[in-house]
Amino acid sequence: MTETDQYVGVRYIVDDVQTAIDFYTTHLGFELNTDAAPAFADVVRGRLRLLLSGPASSGARATPADAATAGRNRIHLVVDDLDATITRLRDAGVRFRSELVSGPGGRQILIADPDDNLVELFAPRR
Repeated sequence: MTETDQYVGVRYIVDDVQTAIDFYTTHLGFELNTDAAPAFADVVRGRLRLLLSGPASSGARATPADAATAGRNRIHLVVDDLDATITRLRDAGVRFRSELVSGPGGRQILIADPDDNLVELFAPRR
């Protein structure tokens, strides 16, 4: 595996890079890879590289004004104990954007990062 295909990258445009770093490393088990705050940082979890682009970054400037609002896209993180994760995040004051939903594949709930980007926490049916 080469450096370029080691990770799958997702870019989130954020208002405050340091706040985003703190959120993902404190609450969701990401590790800081590159810190060029306030413009940019990236955090990794497994093979996921989450690029956090602040307002002054080239990634943010490349976003057309009419496409800057958040959509329904999200990153999807599998967790071992969804109930314990929900309790821990609620206790930490993390914002939840949905109720717990159960389906044929498992259970999921949506949280929002400080910039309202969605993160789906998922526990597969065992």
